[in-house]
Amino acid sequence: MSDEKKIYLPSGPLPAARTGLLTEFDPGTRTLEAGFQIAPQFRSLPVDIVFERDVAVTLRDGVRIHVDVFRPAGSEKVPVIVAYSPYGKGQGTSPSVMGIFGLVGLDNSVVSGLEKFEGPDPAFWCAQGYAICNPDIRGVVDSDGDSVLWDRQDGRDCYDIIEWLAEQQWCSGRVGMSGTSYLAATQWFAAAEQPPHLAAINPWEGVSDIYRDLVRRGGMPDTGFARQLQTGSFFGKGRKEDILAEAERYPLMGDLWENKIPDFDRIDVPAYVVASYSNTLHTAGTFRAWRRIASDDKWLRVHNSQEWPDYYDEMNQEDLRRFFDRFLRDEDNGWEQTPRVRYALLDLEGGDRVNVAADQFPPKDVTSTKYYLDGRSRALAAEAPAGEVPVTYAVDSNPTAVSFITRFEQETVLVGYPKAHLWVEARGYDDMDLFVLVQKLDKWGTPLQAFTVPNQSPMAHDLTDHGATILRYKGSDGRLRVSTRHLDETLSTDDVPAHTFDRVEKLSTGEIVEIDVELLPIGLAFHPGEQLRFVISSRNLLGTMMPGIEEYVGANRGQHVIHTGGEHASYLQLPIHADS
Repeated sequence: MSDEKKIYLPSGPLPAARTGLLTEFDPGTRTLEAGFQIAPQFRSLPVDIVFERDVAVTLRDGVRIHVDVFRPAGSEKVPVIVAYSPYGKGQGTSPSVMGIFGLVGLDNSVVSGLEKFEGPDPAFWCAQGYAICNPDIRGVVDSDGDSVLWDRQDGRDCYDIIEWLAEQQWCSGRVGMSGTSYLAATQWFAAAEQPPHLAAINPWEGVSDIYRDLVRRGGMPDTGFARQLQTGSFFGKGRKEDILAEAERYPLMGDLWENKIPDFDRIDVPAYVVASYSNTLHTAGTFRAWRRIASDDKWLRVHNSQEWPDYYDEMNQEDLRRFFDRFLRDEDNGWEQTPRVRYALLDLEGGDRVNVAADQFPPKDVTSTKYYLDGRSRALAAEAPAGEVPVTYAVDSNPTAVSFITRFEQETVLVGYPKAHLWVEARGYDDMDLFVLVQKLDKWGTPLQAFTVPNQSPMAHDLTDHGATILRYKGSDGRLRVSTRHLDETLSTDDVPAHTFDRVEKLSTGEIVEIDVELLPIGLAFHPGEQLRFVISSRNLLGTMMPGIEEYVGANRGQHVIHTGGEHASYLQLPIHADS
């Protein structure tokens, strides 16, 4: 049924900006000798690598795709790591990828240019005794078929690629997966299909629910990044899925969107999951998938930067190598002694702590604590005000927000899942698009922020003053369209609300409704005298996640009323560490 609902549009040839030195179709096998550089700005190869280019693989439905394989020279059988995405397998040297590295402040010399965008670099992994497989997936570049966007079809196709790889004479029969963003999300789908030779996965920040993370976060039709993804990727000879048309035709959760959620209960392979607090596209989805996958052997690391610098960091690559050595090479290297959770604590003043060990996330010594909104004092209080005090703002004048502040008199650490429980009312309209933010202020009330990337140039400041949230962290945010407030009782917990998004419940005049708003996970330290500000607004407080995409404007009119105290005691729930 979900396949019948898919909408397609014509694809097209790969544009020049996304064409790399290895994009041209040129089947054959050659050896790249140690010292080889594909271009002067890239890393040279430390070892001889056998490069099998444009190898044809036939999927179960007869569709033929093409893959590139890089493997160590020699006769030893080796495990292989798959980088599965719609980005052309030859794009590593393209102007667009080099530009992305420049945007975040990474030098192109950290990679060889043979890697798929956001994927493992053959220069590093072949030197460690691993092969790398970069497929042009269904519908992409020279591969046949129609492409889809983050779908269980990806899982079936990747299953076929994995099992094909395991049969190759050079392969040990062990296959892993790695990569960030799109390459992370596809790992959930592939692992849920349970291919027999998939031995371990490494999702490094990626969505896990296309509806909730990409096209309708908080129930709002915010499709700016989906548009960039659809128009800037999936280039090929056939058709590509029109996710924008689907989002417009099917605005509520249904079987089309459910088919774009992996079956987490079937993901039982060892998993090394990497997350951050700062990526407004990936954060919720990565934590959600880590919580829900069935694997007994799963590890979580939460870092304090942006995924690409983190992924190609030398120490982090070595850490990942130990994981793969354990599960793809059967090495008894003590990996199991690695803490199941290693998380970062941000302080936004240069004193971040990283790799804080814990058995779970949130750590056991964290207590969810309610801070009640006081409309009279605009404070966040430990006790609910006895009397009810509503706070009102007009959505089309200044301010379009209301905020509440608390000051911490002692060292206070938040680590875990915040949420907002609010009583709200719309005047002059039948719905509300609400945006919320937990923000850290210094002792003088100045908002604190921090770049997540090495690039802190004037241009980076210009981009991130409003928007480009992946480059600069400003706090934990959340959003909800109030008419989609219905909670999913099977998925919701006391800390993390989940909404069904399968119905619309408009507001009537004078109606006060109760809502729960999920905020992104947080790891934030407050020093004595510093303050926390909680903002509720009718406008997008952070702007877009990436530069150059269309910003969503909330569908609001009239006035918003936030009720506090008495019978309508709204609160912000924060995860307070016991050492605070």
